[in-house]
Amino acid sequence: MGRDLTALFDPASVAVVGASDDPAKYGHAVASQALRAPGRRPVHLVNRRGGTVLGRTAATSLSAIGEPVELVVISVPGAGFEAAVDDALACGAKAVVAITAGFAEAGPAGLARQRAVADRVRAAGAVLVGPNCLGIADNTTELYLASDRFAPGGVALLSQSGNLALELQLRGEPYGLGFSRFVSLGNQADVTLVDLVEDCARHRATSAIAVYAEDFGDGRAFATAAAAAAKPVVLLTAGRGSASARSAQSHTGALTTSADVVAAACRDAGVELVRTPREMTVVLAALAAGPRTSGRRTAVFTDGGGHGAVAADAAEDAGLDVPELDAATQDGLRGVLWEQSSVGNPVDLAGMGEQRPLSYADAVGELLAADGVDAVLMTGYFGGYAASEGGLGGGADGGSILAEGETRAAKEIVAHLAAVPKPLVVQSMYPRSASCRVLAEAGVPVFAATEDAARALAAMTGRVSSGAGGGAVPPLPPLPPAAAPLRDPGYHAVRALLAGAGVPFPAAREVTDEAGLLAAAAEFDGPYVLKALHLLHKSDAGGVALRLADQDALLAAYREMHGRLGAPAYSVEAMADLTDGVELIVGVNRDPRFGPVAMVGLGGVLTETLRDVAFALAPVPAGRAAELLRSLRSAALLDGVRGRPALDVAAAAAAVERITAVAAAHPEIAELEVNPLLVRPDGALALDARAVLATP
Repeated sequence: MGRDLTALFDPASVAVVGASDDPAKYGHAVASQALRAPGRRPVHLVNRRGGTVLGRTAATSLSAIGEPVELVVISVPGAGFEAAVDDALACGAKAVVAITAGFAEAGPAGLARQRAVADRVRAAGAVLVGPNCLGIADNTTELYLASDRFAPGGVALLSQSGNLALELQLRGEPYGLGFSRFVSLGNQADVTLVDLVEDCARHRATSAIAVYAEDFGDGRAFATAAAAAAKPVVLLTAGRGSASARSAQSHTGALTTSADVVAAACRDAGVELVRTPREMTVVLAALAAGPRTSGRRTAVFTDGGGHGAVAADAAEDAGLDVPELDAATQDGLRGVLWEQSSVGNPVDLAGMGEQRPLSYADAVGELLAADGVDAVLMTGYFGGYAASEGGLGGGADGGSILAEGETRAAKEIVAHLAAVPKPLVVQSMYPRSASCRVLAEAGVPVFAATEDAARALAAMTGRVSSGAGGGAVPPLPPLPPAAAPLRDPGYHAVRALLAGAGVPFPAAREVTDEAGLLAAAAEFDGPYVLKALHLLHKSDAGGVALRLADQDALLAAYREMHGRLGAPAYSVEAMADLTDGVELIVGVNRDPRFGPVAMVGLGGVLTETLRDVAFALAPVPAGRAAELLRSLRSAALLDGVRGRPALDVAAAAAAVERITAVAAAHPEIAELEVNPLLVRPDGALALDARAVLATP
């Protein structure tokens, strides 16, 4: 059920330690906010000098209050922080909000102090937000313990930045967005982002969870909590483009960046990942609006060809599909539009709106009713007839015939949407016009920018969380129990580990001299492969010889390679049949925040050059592995091209599942890679494997 945070969000009483009359101090701002709802619960102000603060008598200490206090806000200099926490716990506090800074963010000594305080709080059965935070607020319980007001609404905002929270508040206002809760995360010494996501998921007044995080703590736990939340989670994070600090020793490690890891975790957990506060506002506005769907077939509807073309591109850039409409839908549109209207997709009124504004509603009604349409993006001049002055609209007061017709059309669009609820988003040159307000007040998201409208519609389509309608996000597969550690990261030991999990390999033997080489060759027929072992990238060093037809060719290759490289050991292997096959790469890189992260893609020696790869949290079930393979740019190769047969994708997906399961069960392995994994029409075969152990 997660941690009980009732004392944090709905305490019986509150005290502000460090309350002040000085407007320059944070204790002044928090105390002022705390007093906004004096009838909800007792609010005590504490200042070590006593006297009055904000016109109220201030206690000189918590103990001087003379009664228990359930939640204590501490805004004092760092030197007095520990004593203030001890006083709070002694007075029975069950929750502490620590605004004081100078702890983990200040270095090792501060981190040690922070851990000691958090241990004391947990030992007392209390919870701690911060330190180094900017307070909390809960509009549903009239708890105001932050420096600024947040308009009431359904979004729980969990942020490591106070200024970004304020920007989101300002950006959300035009869309009617408000907040159920605000929590400044601070250093997460005790109460973590995961705790808060789990609690907000249970909070009835919260309809969506917005997160700005620079430090996830346990990223895997965050993804698991977000996937389990029966409401949307929207994430804005910083540092997505930075590569891993650890020096990668495999293709997988070299290609995996922080951005890939976060994006993979969000996709797997059904989290909406955004890049800017503006995009977060757009997505939140969309999620607060009308219905959601698991389909992405989008009809673009416009009153001008240019707007339609731009919107169609924006929709596809956002991951939506803009297919040609089926014959029945096109016939239905022809029945309500005039001859010069385009009905393929985009659908273009071609000037009919100026003759009959209700044609907007007629077309939208046909599109919403079409079985082949999952969502509608309306773009262009709609709203301009009432808003324009001296133009086609005939006046700013909205009194012209066209303006009145446009407003009627907006009302009819709302009626069509009520009868056939599907995602509908509008881009208008006049988003604040009377007719657009009719749409917005009915829950239709209206935007000024085409790219915002397309992004909003993308948030309302595709995979969605189980509590928001449409297809449910499957739970993240748990990490398996840790297996016996791999001690030997050598090539044959890694092969044996994977083969034991069911990953198929060609026959192979490790040899150290010519006698062993010939003995190995006698165990299976050629052609052969010879590999020099204990080299990081064998192919790059010329340590791989292929298609050695017989034992004589194998021996000659061995002598040449050994004379050049002098490797301590070699592997003699049966040469796989490469006919009609495609080489893939399957790797797992262990991220310090999110744990094992899998990568699949086009493999072989050109992996890093082509960079045709996809990522997911490991272990990866076979069904999800097949989705990843189908998402590659080169996915068409899997189905056969130029007369070649289709490949056994199911066998490749099964191999991905087994490889990633092994990596997930071995936390001592920092990087595990099979490259190439040969997939053929009749199965899949691992041709090479490598493991890198984590540095102790």
